Amino acid sequence: MENLPVKFYNIGLSYKKADVKIRSAFSVSKKNQKHLLEEAREKGIDGIFILSTCNRTEITGFAKHPFELISLLIKYSNGTVEDFINVSNVYKNKDAVRHLFNIGTGLESQILGDYEIVGQLKEAFKLAKRMNTTNAYLERLMNLILQASKEVKNATKLSSGTTSVAYAAVQYIIESYEDYSEKRILVYGLGEIGKNTCKNLLEYTSNRNITLINRTKEKSLEFRSHHPEFEVAEFQSLAEEINDSDILIVSTGANSYTVTKEHINNSKELLILDLSMPENVDFSVKNYGNVDLINVDELSKITDKTIETRKNEIPAVESIIDKYKAEFNDWISNRKYIPAVNALKESLQVIQQDEINFHSKKIKNFDIEQAEVITSRMIQKITTQFVKHLKDEQTSADQSISVVSKIFNSEKIHS
Repeated sequence: MENLPVKFYNIGLSYKKADVKIRSAFSVSKKNQKHLLEEAREKGIDGIFILSTCNRTEITGFAKHPFELISLLIKYSNGTVEDFINVSNVYKNKDAVRHLFNIGTGLESQILGDYEIVGQLKEAFKLAKRMNTTNAYLERLMNLILQASKEVKNATKLSSGTTSVAYAAVQYIIESYEDYSEKRILVYGLGEIGKNTCKNLLEYTSNRNITLINRTKEKSLEFRSHHPEFEVAEFQSLAEEINDSDILIVSTGANSYTVTKEHINNSKELLILDLSMPENVDFSVKNYGNVDLINVDELSKITDKTIETRKNEIPAVESIIDKYKAEFNDWISNRKYIPAVNALKESLQVIQQDEINFHSKKIKNFDIEQAEVITSRMIQKITTQFVKHLKDEQTSADQSISVVSKIFNSEKIHS
């Protein structure tokens, strides 16, 4: 592996091939994300970040072989190599770039056009920056992805209609109960999805019999200060509150089960919507005949009608992606040419200075300033023409750079 060239990879898995159970196994906690990036940095990986959400876990970065990244994912999650092989995607170079653009514009979201992923992508990159594992390539790429995402949101209808996991949860409740506004609802966990679910409950139902529980009570109280319609309960009374509820919405974001059979009263009907990843509700609660447990994969199916409308926008979105991808490719090309162009410019400036010095000694009242202006303009035109030549599709850039390097070798110029 020592002699292999470094390439740009995106490795991981998503809802497309991996079910909730497998995705849960490969989910990487915030703490382990930091450890993963720290180890990658220590191993000399130049440019890497990790994205771990309810729908996907992916590592993007530079490596000689994708297994360098895969081994980090296996180490810091509970997934196995065997499972990874069965459900994974490995993208390289241009395909990896395209995949990231698709994610950032909502084309890869489980609910097409869901832009929650954009915020998650930003947070993933911010963490990598704090851990000093980004580079100029990733900075430029992420900047253009976010620009494309903004244009897609403003110029297309890919996000028309309201669809998200939080919205789907509320729609499921509405479709499941005629008297949904009378049901007692408990929201357990106030991360972004939990907060969005609460806001959707207020917007789409007239139910005001909703209680919030969070491990940190201050978070619930702070949220209620903006939304006084909710009640707040103590974390210690979780089991009691669950058994007083008709509907339990869980979005706690823990790495293990936060709701188990011990929390459930076997004699009462209960709908549980588990919006967490990894799953935070022990699947065994379904053994109680009175408990209906629904996860994020099942919730995503209820938005099909809106999705059909959004699919018509895909060509427009792809056109926007192509524009920003082309800009990224131009930037890559320019970076590739910069050393050669700078070398040519420096060589021409050496010739310029030698000739000005020569003529200033030979010619009386020689106008050095005017000579510098004229020759500098010539140098600028020559280097600009060289860049245009390198960018021409018919040009072999490497060959041209090699030829110019030989002609304008600094030792030859000074000899």
